[in-house]
Amino acid sequence: MRRDVGGQARVLSSVVHGQTQLHAAFGGVVPEIAARAHAEMLDHCVEQALIQANCTFLSIDAIAVTAGPGLIGGVVSGVMCAKGLVAATGLPLYGINHLAGHALTPRLTDDVVYPYLMLLVSGGHCQFLMVDGPNNFTRLGGTIDDAPGEAFDKVARLLGLPQPGGPAVETAALQGKADRFALPRPLLDRPGCDMSFSGLKTAVLRTRDAVAAEHGGLPEAAQADLCAGFQAAVVDVLVEKTRRALAIYLDADLSEPTLCVAGGVAANSQIRAGLEALCANMAVKFSAPPLALCTDNAAMIAFAAMEQMGARPADGFELSARPRWPLDGTSPGMLGSGKKGAKA
Repeated sequence: MRRDVGGQARVLSSVVHGQTQLHAAFGGVVPEIAARAHAEMLDHCVEQALIQANCTFLSIDAIAVTAGPGLIGGVVSGVMCAKGLVAATGLPLYGINHLAGHALTPRLTDDVVYPYLMLLVSGGHCQFLMVDGPNNFTRLGGTIDDAPGEAFDKVARLLGLPQPGGPAVETAALQGKADRFALPRPLLDRPGCDMSFSGLKTAVLRTRDAVAAEHGGLPEAAQADLCAGFQAAVVDVLVEKTRRALAIYLDADLSEPTLCVAGGVAANSQIRAGLEALCANMAVKFSAPPLALCTDNAAMIAFAAMEQMGARPADGFELSARPRWPLDGTSPGMLGSGKKGAKA
């Protein structure tokens, strides 16, 4: 990562080593396998990134690493690797909140100006954040149980679809009828911006069981219809809760009101279309990073460190991996805890 003369950040290299195939047989992420794969591949990824960027450690100003929140094994592997590099090079170390990496990405890709509203929607997290600066985040609401990406994965398993669940459900939904089954829109009857997706997942389970009992199994058409109905419910919840969050955000004096969306679930075309239509109706600019920067990547962590370097000191060797790390330390913690940990 480097800033050009005009101040715009530029990604010199971005190496991502996925683990989907390692976990495919288990229907989800296995923490022990993930941690071991991190430890085995990190040094290779660093080497490849340096080669692609055509640089050495002598031309680097600092080392940034994700220090949380997340599955602790993988986070520990990254932090220890970064500390080793710092010990060998003497470079300053910056531990970055994984959520800050996502939340600041629109400034890398679209040079969005502060303050903006961020909908962070991924496999493990879902929350609305007012982003007023590189270290200044205010949470307006979030999921009290399963994140949308987690719900997509669970629904895919319930319906016999492969992992990762998001793309599988979206593909099946293209052949389905969203209005065949009456599925709930949780928490829309309550004020505020908090969300819930666990009950929607349970409704899909009960509907699947009822259809299977009637037909002696789950017909392909019913599978597609359930995917379409589930996806439509998620879209409806996200769009309505985003409308409420935008109403709060727009109360401020804004020069360029912008809704930004990041996280792997932002790649869902129906969710993105619903949010884009909402922004058009409310005269708000819409920004979503390209898919390669929506999902987890080191480039966003490097950029977050660049944004924060002038606002805080570097971290020392006492930097620790954190499974939980809320961006907004003043708001009360979110209720509930999905498979990927309590909500940050």
